[in-house]
Amino acid sequence: MWWGVGAALVANALYSVGFVVEKRALGSLPALSAGRPLQVIRVLATSPLWIVGALALAAGFGAQLVVYRALPIAAAQGIFVSGLVLLLLLSSAVLGEESTGRERYALGGVLLALLMVVASVREGEDVVSGGAPWTLVLLVCVPALAAGVWLYVRVESLSAKRHRVPTSGIGYGVAVGLLYGVSSLAIKGTSSRLTTTDLGEAALSLLGSPYPYLLLFTAGAGLVMSQAALQRCRASLIVPVCTTVTCLFTAVLGTLAFGESLPEDPLLLALRVGGTALALSVLLAMPRHDPQPAAAG
Repeated sequence: MWWGVGAALVANALYSVGFVVEKRALGSLPALSAGRPLQVIRVLATSPLWIVGALALAAGFGAQLVVYRALPIAAAQGIFVSGLVLLLLLSSAVLGEESTGRERYALGGVLLALLMVVASVREGEDVVSGGAPWTLVLLVCVPALAAGVWLYVRVESLSAKRHRVPTSGIGYGVAVGLLYGVSSLAIKGTSSRLTTTDLGEAALSLLGSPYPYLLLFTAGAGLVMSQAALQRCRASLIVPVCTTVTCLFTAVLGTLAFGESLPEDPLLLALRVGGTALALSVLLAMPRHDPQPAAAG
């Protein structure tokens, strides 16, 4: 279990560094639009700094594969959320971003909620699942993908209206978080298929499942959507919101889809359910718009 915890901490560091480096690179690039995906990819490919950030995220993906082989889904999400602390420190030191008091309280509430979720996990009592019926996985993932794309398009159309208050990125974060939640389940499913040393057998098992195709879609769509949103909004807000949605989606629906049963102990069950409810409540209460700049005297 402890080597899984170590891999999760490494993944946290890689993801935090990757997002901050990408955000830094996006500041010097032309405006990106998710409606022009090929143009987005072409522009990103011309930035060496952005490529460094993308490589860090890819390495985090590799570490995440190790995590899901060693830890229950709910426990992994609780550790992943600790990366928000490093992200906020880096975004402040490197990007000069500052969160409002309300946002800091909200992020503290999210951290508390997800710590409640991980506190509900007990070593030796929670079993790491070896797989799930792919039909059930698709039943969970396809509606989430549709909802994420719809929400992103909705936020885009609203933000394009003239005289609209600038969005803080909450909607973008939720939309991308749903896609990354599906990606997280696909990573979990992929790790469950890589249990043999026979590469041919492992490849056939993987290609016969929906996981590589879910990963391809979420990687492509998530790349375009997340980079366009990250360019417009503060990393210190959009990434924590995205992470919250991803972790909750994976912890709740992933636990059910992969058959990792909920705690039987009433206190542990209350922690897991209460943490989920608190995180959702905090997310709904966060400001939808950035404050208007003060008028010049």
